[in-house]
Amino acid sequence: MRANRGIVFTLGGLAAISPLSGDMYLAAFPAIATDLNASVTQVQLTLTASLLGLSSGQLVIGPLSDLWGRRPPLLTGIILYVLASLGCAFAGSIELLIVLRFCQGFAGAAAVVLSRAMVRDLYTGTAAVRVFSQMMAVFGVAPVIAPVIGSALLTVGNWRAIFLVLAGAGALQLLAVLTTLGETLPPERRQSGGLRRIPGLVRAVFSDPPFLGAALSCGFAFGAMFAYIAASPFLLQEVYGASPLVYGGLFAVNAAGLTAMTQLNSRLAARIRPERLLLTGIGAQSAAGVALLGVAALDPGRHLAALALPLFVVISALGLVMPNATALALARFPGSAGTASSVMGALHFTIGALIAPLAGIGAATAVPFAAMITAMSLAGLTVTLTLGPVRLRRTRA
Repeated sequence: MRANRGIVFTLGGLAAISPLSGDMYLAAFPAIATDLNASVTQVQLTLTASLLGLSSGQLVIGPLSDLWGRRPPLLTGIILYVLASLGCAFAGSIELLIVLRFCQGFAGAAAVVLSRAMVRDLYTGTAAVRVFSQMMAVFGVAPVIAPVIGSALLTVGNWRAIFLVLAGAGALQLLAVLTTLGETLPPERRQSGGLRRIPGLVRAVFSDPPFLGAALSCGFAFGAMFAYIAASPFLLQEVYGASPLVYGGLFAVNAAGLTAMTQLNSRLAARIRPERLLLTGIGAQSAAGVALLGVAALDPGRHLAALALPLFVVISALGLVMPNATALALARFPGSAGTASSVMGALHFTIGALIAPLAGIGAATAVPFAAMITAMSLAGLTVTLTLGPVRLRRTRA
């Protein structure tokens, strides 16, 4: 089945909701602390609450969509996301903001988990890989450029404007879904057995080693990007002396590399098996991670260009890893793609939530940052080799 550009763009926008929600307001942390008379720790809890909402929301919404269809929980989730975003914009206390950020994350999980499940409903094989690659052009760039967008908004408004923009983005996504996306899981393909069926679906996904191999390889690669996003603002500007302009330029270059690689992956998918593309991507990221660690250890804080090159490869390689790993993992469970997508998403955001605060430990040099990225990349390579992408060729019915 040939991919419809409107559908692909809408699905990519849905997948981008979570990174935009998590990263766009990072530059506003000091302003939020001042305005709401909150401590730094309390403001950081708003990010933790959002990630917890995203993880738990996916585990609930994905299995429910296998029972009830994709469209009802998707529309409900987007509407609640818009309302929660508006609530965040007008929150009068840090405690209320923390609660609303959890609600925003939980509701936004519908867009994240169901965008992947709907691709699996509509496409298989090479077509699925190509669609995931095209989605990555939107989703993959979002967490990289979101802090830049947030900083720009702060120059024309206060931190509340960021959440108003997120509410507007959610409303636009709602309109896009209503006009371009129909129900992708017809009644005859839905799981039977009611809510009692959900634990069994989740157990089946978690007990499948090839699925976990692909999901974790993608999750660890995602963790490397989380480490980059969390630690790079201080590291590149304070340790390596990059100006705000240079720092923003590096973000833009890395985003461009990621976008270019996803488009290359889309073209290569017709000729090269996704297992090989996945191994190539995770291998390149691992090699670049080792090089990054070597540069950080041997050239501490002196030559930014030496650090930027392997970092560019680490981020760009995600364009090969994430589309192929996602397509391979979800191919295991065509009858319960919502559940499989939810488990995959929960793993990703759990890894990200754990990695983000660790990446900045000992940030007087780039060594801890580079070591974290290297560890994530090598972990992804290990699970890919041991659990085996080749085994994913035997698709479960």
